[in-house]
Amino acid sequence: MADVSDSHGSWQAPATRIVPAGSPLLSLALASMMDEVHAHSGAVYLLAPGEAVLEMAVMAGLPRAFAAPWERVGLSAPIPVAEAARKRQLVWVSGEEQMAGRFPRVAVVLPYPFALAALPVATEHTVYGAVYVTWPGSHPPELSDRERDQLTAACDRLALRLERAAAANHPARPEADLLSTAAAATKSGTPGTVEAARMVARLPYGLCALDLHGRVGFANAATAKLLGVPVEDLLGTPLWASVPWLNDPVYEDRYRAALISQRVTSFVALRPPGDWLSFRLYPSTNGLSVRISRARAVSEMRRAEPEHSDDPAPGLVTISHVLSLASALTEAASVQDVVQLVADEIAPAVGSQTLVVLGTRAGRLHVLGHRGYPDAGVVERFDGLPLDAETPGAQTLSSGVPAFFDSREQLERLYPSRSTTPDGMAAWAFLPLIASGRPVGVCVLGYPETHSFPADERAVLTSLGGLIAQALARALLYDAKLRLAHGLQAALLPHSLPSVPSIEAAARYLPATQGMDIGGDFYDLVLSQGRAAAVIGDVQGHNVTAAGLMGQIRTAVRAYTTVGQPPGEVMRSTNRLLIDLGSELFASCLYLRLDPARGVAVVARAGHPPPLLRRPDGRVRVLDLAGGPLLGIDASATYPTTEVPLAPGSVLALYTDGLIESPGVDIEDALAALGQQLAEKGDQPLDVLADTLVQPDDEAATQERPDDVALLLLRALG
Repeated sequence: MADVSDSHGSWQAPATRIVPAGSPLLSLALASMMDEVHAHSGAVYLLAPGEAVLEMAVMAGLPRAFAAPWERVGLSAPIPVAEAARKRQLVWVSGEEQMAGRFPRVAVVLPYPFALAALPVATEHTVYGAVYVTWPGSHPPELSDRERDQLTAACDRLALRLERAAAANHPARPEADLLSTAAAATKSGTPGTVEAARMVARLPYGLCALDLHGRVGFANAATAKLLGVPVEDLLGTPLWASVPWLNDPVYEDRYRAALISQRVTSFVALRPPGDWLSFRLYPSTNGLSVRISRARAVSEMRRAEPEHSDDPAPGLVTISHVLSLASALTEAASVQDVVQLVADEIAPAVGSQTLVVLGTRAGRLHVLGHRGYPDAGVVERFDGLPLDAETPGAQTLSSGVPAFFDSREQLERLYPSRSTTPDGMAAWAFLPLIASGRPVGVCVLGYPETHSFPADERAVLTSLGGLIAQALARALLYDAKLRLAHGLQAALLPHSLPSVPSIEAAARYLPATQGMDIGGDFYDLVLSQGRAAAVIGDVQGHNVTAAGLMGQIRTAVRAYTTVGQPPGEVMRSTNRLLIDLGSELFASCLYLRLDPARGVAVVARAGHPPPLLRRPDGRVRVLDLAGGPLLGIDASATYPTTEVPLAPGSVLALYTDGLIESPGVDIEDALAALGQQLAEKGDQPLDVLADTLVQPDDEAATQERPDDVALLLLRALG
């Protein structure tokens, strides 16, 4: 079961990272913690000075390469260690299935059975970082009380030590990772006794030992014969590096799976030209024993031989980075989502400190977003530059070729004009963003110090540029559709409310956050030939069809009001119109004719939520009015009317169901809560009251609104 345990306070990054000078505080704390709960790997992260970024300070049990995509992570990243620090909570993930459900970015890179616990390293006032520890997949599905208590206590102790170190002004430094000491790489004559060595040498199958980094520490003669590589060439190197036909990420993945899950894994590989070999990997906490033999009946497996080249295949670390970031980019919807995700995920992973994403429109560059620059003016001055300008960004976009500058001197030698626009960085990578053969922008990564870009890093950055481009192209299309939807919605709703004698009015509309941000909720206030009427309604759906039908209904209501039809007849006429249009959508509606001189409102209702009436004494009543069915169902439907007293100081609240309906909340409780708010806040200015009523207390509810919301408030004046 997944578990999140509450802690206390709110997070706050310390001004500096602190540990006692000369003392391996983090390493000792991590080793002790892992020993107490029998974990087989773990790491300590510290908050980077002045950044909302966690940096891995020390790792134990497994090579750091296994966690390479997460050596630097933004606090907002959806991974366990960031969530633990951000929420100051223990995060428990019991296994592979739960990891895929809660943290898919991790599961894509490490699809193996293991359990993980992440905890904040925090005092009452300051979060210094976070810790995670892992267990093999055989760990029980629940974290025991003993493990929970020991981990929490260990993190609390570490936080107090860091706090004391901070007071002594000792800056933190990364510490050496903790891995089991490997035996010196030797030939088959040295492990154990002479008889043991002779026994291993006589075995008909290959036997070799790998350390945690995958390097060969021992190999018998049969291993060399089966692999076709002398023992001395195997020793001290990863197996997939010294044997060319094993240089395939699939095989390296089996080694990672064995170490992380602590379970036996195996694979079959083809040694050219036609010999199939079976590899069985037996893991422990300090390495792997590998048994190599000829595979049986492999011809029936018909495994396609991987293509080989003289160039080494990309390592799993590179592929794991790309997988993690590709998974993250699929979650970005808008352009700003893409910019934020690149800043949170990609920039920390590649060591960049600043980021600019440039787009193109009408033959000019436009700054779509930037992060890391204290002075935004440094970036904004490039906004609007023509594509033929002599700048690295424009040249990269025009040519489609990435550009890498190791130093400021190199950049200014090629682009002398850059000397007049310093941005404080010392190295840059300009990545063209090309989607479906079409340039959509440029991603500029800045580094605070000179930075060489070897060929493999350039290849990785170029690949990431392709992923960013695809996400940016989708986001640009999404933003264009969103602007279109918002424009249509704004055109269909009244731009302002008319001034009605003796009536004060205020209205609000909030689109749903799901779908196209457009819906069928509407409101209006009509003043014609001395007659004043108010209407609110809701056409089912959150799409262009619903919005278009809403516009037709609103226009019809205005027309029927203008010709002087009474409320019940307005409802009947609108109902018949909706049926004549042949639409398959229904609509709810509430219509009222205002008569301030008599102090009443005449109301007709078509399946709409009941309005609320706040009396001058502050009491609120739900007006459970008689009414008819939804519009668009029954051509012969009638809509009875009710006369409601509207004394000076009274407030009528007309609303759509999106204001009171939310998942997991009883509608009667929600209506009672709305009435309570109206009673307590009803004396506020009407615009302030409207904002209060549509603003939920729950921040998550603000971000996730399944239905659009319309609210119309009417206050009778004396």
